[in-house]
Parts: sequence; structure tokens; C-alpha cells
Amino acid sequence: MANYNASEAVTLYPDGKYRWVYEVNLYTNPTILLLVLKIFFWICFGLWVFMSLLTACESRHFVDDWLGVTKFALIFTAGFLTFATICYYIYALIMGGRYCVLFEMDDSGLLHQQLLKDVKKAHVLAALTSLAGALRGNLTATGIGLNLATRTQQYSDFASVTSVELYRKRDLIKVNAPLNYNQVYAAPADFDRVLNHILAHIPASATVHQ
Repeated sequence: MANYNASEAVTLYPDGKYRWVYEVNLYTNPTILLLVLKIFFWICFGLWVFMSLLTACESRHFVDDWLGVTKFALIFTAGFLTFATICYYIYALIMGGRYCVLFEMDDSGLLHQQLLKDVKKAHVLAALTSLAGALRGNLTATGIGLNLATRTQQYSDFASVTSVELYRKRDLIKVNAPLNYNQVYAAPADFDRVLNHILAHIPASATVHQ
């Protein structure tokens, strides 16, 4: 029989959905920082390409001018990425070094819900306990919500997934679809359980990267 007591573990609820809560440590887990740096790097790269094309079209001394543009782009990129890193750690400080994520998963897809910084893990677990009790008492209950303050939500439809990336050291599974890149966190004890469920419900053509 499934255990419906809410905990950090991935738990199957009577409505057929798995739910679990994960608290991301913004200082020790570099996933968000790397994503921010990657985004800003490609912005800087795009600007360098644009300036290089302008130089090629207008300059009479292309090599010298292009080297000057490249040097400026490298200095600008380094400064921009340093600034982004500082901003990230300021954000981490504001968030108290952590943020709480609630996941819901069934056979159709997975919902990632980032909660506001004042929503603590204990609050989420208590809400899950109440939800489990309500569902267990009335298996036909509909419209039962967790009533938690949500910062952002992202849903992955398993049928649209094209690739999955695994980062076990970061407790991270990236579920990718066109224009939809979701990050799924699961503790080591539940990592394979979540992964196997995802792999069992995405298209056979989807690729898996270790």
C-alpha cells in the first residue's frame, strides 16, 4: 500500500499524482548560476558577431579593427559575467540561500512550481499532509488545491519531450521540449524512481544524455 504521509520523498497520492518538495541550496547547487551565465554568454557572443559583421562591412583595415572589436568583446563579456555572478549571489542572499520547489507528476506530464521565499518547506509539507488526508477521505474529490504562494510554474507535457539530461551530482533531471526546458530536482533516494517514470512516458525517439 502506498504511503500517503507527506514527506520529502516522492509520494503517490490517491488522485494518481506523485508529489514531492525539494529545497534547492543556491550556494552549493550551481544549476541556476550556470544557466544565468550561459544566457548572458550567448547574448555577449551575439553582440560580438554583430559587431564583427559591421566591421567586415565598413572597415578598410578589417584585421586590426576586428582584433580591437574582439578584445573589447572579451573584456565586456568578462565584466558582464562577473556582474551577473555578483547579482546571482545577492539574489541568493535575499532568498536566504535556498528556494523551495513543489513537483507534481502523473502519466501525462510534470509540473514544476517555484514557491515564494517566505514559503518554508515545513509549510509545504503541512499542506501536502492536508491534501493527502482530503484525497484519502474522498477519492472523487476534485479542485483541491495546495493554496501555496507560487512564484513561477512550468509544465512539461511528456508527449512533447525530445531529450532528457541527467546531472546526478546536482539531483537534477532536465526535461527538454521545443521552447520548454524544465528542471526537475529529486533527492538521491528518489532520483531513479522519478527518472524511470519520466522515461516510461516520453516518446521512444527522445534522447537521454548522462
